[in-house]
Amino acid sequence: MTSAFRQDASFRPEAAALWPRAARIRLIAALSLWGLLAALAGLALPTKIRAQEATVQQSYLDDWHSTALRAEQAIDSNRASSAAFEQLRQDLTEFRQEFQAEKSKNQQRINTLQGQISALGAAPVDGATEPADIAQLRNHLTLQLNQLKVPRIIAEEAFSRANGLIGEVDSIIRERRTKYLLQRAPSPLNPALWPDAFAALSWAGRTVWLETKTKIASDTTVERIWGSLPEILVLVVLGSFLLLRGRPLARRLGDHLRGLGARGTGVWAFIVSLLQVALPLLGILLLTTALDVAGILGVRGTLMLDHLPTWTFILFSFHWLGEQLFKTNREVSLMPVMVQRRGEARLMIDLWAVILVCQDILSQLYQLEDTALETQAVLSFPLILAAALVLYRLNRLGVARGGLAQVGLTKSAAEAEDQEPEQERRIAIGANRLFEVVRRGAFFLGYVAPLLAAVGYINAAEALIYPAVMTLLLLAALFVVQRFAGDLFGFVTGRGEAARESLVLVGVGFLLSLLALPLLALIWGARVADLTELWSKFLAGFQIGETQISPVAFLSFVVIFAIGYGLTRVVQSTLRTSFLPKTKIDPGGQNAIVSGLGYVGVFLAALVAISMAGLDLSSLAIVAGALSVGIGFGLQTIVSNFVSGIILLVERPISKGDWIEVGGLMGYVRDISVRSTRIETFDRSDVIVPNSDLITGTVTNYTRGNTVGRVIVPVGVAYGTDPRRVEAILHEIAQSHPMVLLKPAPSVIFQGFGADSLDFEIRAILRDVNWVLSVKSDLNYEIAARFAAEEIEIPFAQRDLWIRNPEALAAGRQKGAVDAQAGAKPAAAESIRPDLNDLQSDDPEGEADADR
Repeated sequence: MTSAFRQDASFRPEAAALWPRAARIRLIAALSLWGLLAALAGLALPTKIRAQEATVQQSYLDDWHSTALRAEQAIDSNRASSAAFEQLRQDLTEFRQEFQAEKSKNQQRINTLQGQISALGAAPVDGATEPADIAQLRNHLTLQLNQLKVPRIIAEEAFSRANGLIGEVDSIIRERRTKYLLQRAPSPLNPALWPDAFAALSWAGRTVWLETKTKIASDTTVERIWGSLPEILVLVVLGSFLLLRGRPLARRLGDHLRGLGARGTGVWAFIVSLLQVALPLLGILLLTTALDVAGILGVRGTLMLDHLPTWTFILFSFHWLGEQLFKTNREVSLMPVMVQRRGEARLMIDLWAVILVCQDILSQLYQLEDTALETQAVLSFPLILAAALVLYRLNRLGVARGGLAQVGLTKSAAEAEDQEPEQERRIAIGANRLFEVVRRGAFFLGYVAPLLAAVGYINAAEALIYPAVMTLLLLAALFVVQRFAGDLFGFVTGRGEAARESLVLVGVGFLLSLLALPLLALIWGARVADLTELWSKFLAGFQIGETQISPVAFLSFVVIFAIGYGLTRVVQSTLRTSFLPKTKIDPGGQNAIVSGLGYVGVFLAALVAISMAGLDLSSLAIVAGALSVGIGFGLQTIVSNFVSGIILLVERPISKGDWIEVGGLMGYVRDISVRSTRIETFDRSDVIVPNSDLITGTVTNYTRGNTVGRVIVPVGVAYGTDPRRVEAILHEIAQSHPMVLLKPAPSVIFQGFGADSLDFEIRAILRDVNWVLSVKSDLNYEIAARFAAEEIEIPFAQRDLWIRNPEALAAGRQKGAVDAQAGAKPAAAESIRPDLNDLQSDDPEGEADADR
């Protein structure tokens, strides 16, 4: 502090002169004191905070040890209830999640300390020493590293212990559930058990009624009713109105919504159908609240009242589902049903709802009254049998339609079938194919469950028949929701019913199927804890070496890579459309820059995504190296093409738009990718050429660097024509064409004396070689016109035909004449006789000539 002040004073003499020596000393002392106090406070505050954190951590560890000890005692005794085990498991799960999070803390700091220790080199061994300052620094870093590792080690130990305890609790619960399902009661078909069962049911009903009657007659209840009378009246009036008039109100609201548009798409009809369930259900909730406020029910009645909204929801939702599946003018069903039988099918769905509600009521009564097992068997058996009969009847309705379709329907039924929309018919067929296995499985369980119940396995029968029914209805509900998604998509896009054939609807169906998996698992007896355990394992991922790959890391990788890829495409588009066109770089170079930037951007995006996702792939280097050798042999052609593509983009022997010839193919380069190059030939067909052929083969580039090229036009004139005159005419023709350059000037070459003509060539340099065919055609036209005007003959090839054996031809003619006199006139003879007459020669030596 003093040196700093003196340095400042040396730079500013006037400031030092204004401050007396004593004042400067007092200021330095004061500042030093404040600095010391601040340092002590800074040391004391973290120490206090660390002490508080240590206290909290110790308290948390004490709670954990207490919970773990309690869990171990409960597991050893195996006398706690299943509900108590579920609560204990939930507590253990919360501790395990905390320990899981603690295991990954301070990872970056630990990596930093390990890197610092590695930078110091290996520790001395065999009595060797190292400098004191390095040894002190090594000990200090090692101490910090151990302090950071201790909480992680404790968390790993506690995590393993919690995980083991959770597994033991799950095993106990599963054993109890298995024992419950395999528990056998007396057969419900034994008539001796019926009186006791009916008496128990009657007793439960009378108990609820007596509790309610006693509650109503009490003065406390009367005072409570009078005190809350306005609230009760409002709830009763609103609830009754919604319950009685909710469905008509929803229909009137639907008529108003259809006036907004999208008539005929099914969107508003679906919304109205939901309102027809929601409004009466809301009325039931209001009436239930009124009863609860009045307090007129006893203990059993109150417990039943708590489940009343659930039972009402089951009744209303099943009725809604039946209306959606078996409508009058539309059919989307798991089991196709004739139009005349759809009302019966809706009734079967409603009966299923009633059966499920009755079964739940009996379950609540069993818990309240501690009913005997044989009584439960007698009371539950009729419901199981009824559910199986309804399932069998629904299946028969579908089979009946199939049989009638084979033997022929009646006239009215056939007309009704013809009135069905073709789109709905296709959707129904697709749904039947999709759910055929499920339907057959449910129908099979409809046979098995009553048989199991008849021999006393009531719990197993209930675990089969009711989930089978719920599975069918859940899948049917998913299909209804998928159809609504198609209607909604058609309403938004304006495509109407055509939107049901779009790929978006397939994606919605796949998403709904994934969302239905947890529901199906719960329906078939899976616990919520089982699903959360699977979800936790899914989030934890799996480990390869020291690399932990989890869905979160994978999702992070995908998101970051997508962002990097998108930014790369944006930069490429900006360069291609805005920046590069304003430069003097040729189109081929622009394409090379854009393509190269794309490859670099994708590589950097993948590298950053791997780093940001926390994926350490160093442990996979050896495995990747071994795989790369095998893959290299199998993909050497692809790798060769890839490297060749990079060379083409860097060296640019060819560019986009060049006119090239390779492997006998001639055309324009339209695209250069990493693996291949696309060439458009002159007949407008695309040819894909591997890049390795362009590097290793011979390539002729007619437009590399510039478009100047040469045209050669061969010309032949008859013997006897003045060659100098022909040369002058051809020179004039070539120089007069606008595409021919005058520097260098075109030339006319006298090639030589041909078999039929004097051969000349016009050799000219064109401004744009892409017009070579057009220029060549123009020159030929001009040559023909000028030669005709100058009376210069363009000869054509002539041949003399010498016949060596005319007597053989004469004999053939005589034979043909004889055949003609005999009545045989072969077509071949008729066709060749004129030729024979023409070829007949009067030369005694058999010589004749003819022009061909």
